[in-house]
Amino acid sequence: MAITLPELPYAKDALAPVISAQTLEFHHGKHHNAYVTNANKLLAGTDLEGQDMESIIKKTAGDTSRVGIFNNTAQAFNHSFYWQCMKPGGGGAPTGPIAERINAAFGSYEAFAEQFKTAGATQFGSGWAWLVQDGSDLKIMKTPNADTPLAHGLKPLLTVDVWEHAYYLDYQNRRPDYLAAFLDKLVNWDFVNANLK
Repeated sequence: MAITLPELPYAKDALAPVISAQTLEFHHGKHHNAYVTNANKLLAGTDLEGQDMESIIKKTAGDTSRVGIFNNTAQAFNHSFYWQCMKPGGGGAPTGPIAERINAAFGSYEAFAEQFKTAGATQFGSGWAWLVQDGSDLKIMKTPNADTPLAHGLKPLLTVDVWEHAYYLDYQNRRPDYLAAFLDKLVNWDFVNANLK
């Protein structure tokens, strides 16, 4: 099956004023759509055509002859995952099993939030900050460009996009403000809980 552009799980204006409808129009409709289109073009006629994104990512990670396939497929996956990580009226301290796991791994939600924001703010250039599951452990990691935890054998639980196209229309160069607003007002903890093994 071809890689497809998923519908956003909320209206384009539903995350405003934290993320504007204009940002989502460009980010989802142009940037994410371009990764999907390019991935399908690059996959056409290869042995990977028709495979799911996770399989393609794992099979092309680190393969310099297939870097285009990796970059576009991984970005299609990362974006599809990112949209699910947010919801209108989300954010704040987590509830459910993830709350206990975060407290155990980081000492408190507040400590986790600071480390997560720092990871996003210090990712040089474009990339992502993640909460991942490594076996039974929870960890924060950051990845440059299209890189993704799947390429490192880790299970993503939560991500925030720190490419400039994710926030520049709304926050200009104030990436830390975007990261704080993401955690305080957008995180979909139900989705994070659903990802826990």
